[in-house]
Amino acid sequence: MSEESTQTIAEDDWAAAMAEQSTNTAVAQPASDIFPELSGKPGGNGIASDIDMILDIPVLLTVELGRTKIAIKNLLQLAQGSVVELDGLAGEPMDVLVNGTLIAQGEVVVVNDKFGVRLTDIITPAERIRKLNK
Repeated sequence: MSEESTQTIAEDDWAAAMAEQSTNTAVAQPASDIFPELSGKPGGNGIASDIDMILDIPVLLTVELGRTKIAIKNLLQLAQGSVVELDGLAGEPMDVLVNGTLIAQGEVVVVNDKFGVRLTDIITPAERIRKLNK
């Protein structure tokens, strides 16, 4: 087969594929039929049902006392009873993160012999953006 006839066959295949695609797009369903609309209207399809869709999604909540950098040789020397100094000060509010994003600050509380966090300050979206720009 010559190069010219191979090119003609390839062009014919492309032309057939393009023609098939144009006929299939005419019958395609609109996106509104495939995906339900998330509206703010009250009732059966309102905000309450929209939020219900995400309420059971698990997120990772982390409470951070502080951080430190340590050399591997010092890390290997740690034993039971060793003390690791953190950058956070005693009495300073702890950071509360959701999926790694700071959302609040709080203080340690003890309830029924278990530690907890009392939220003292909620970080607003505007404050989060401001901290990103620093």
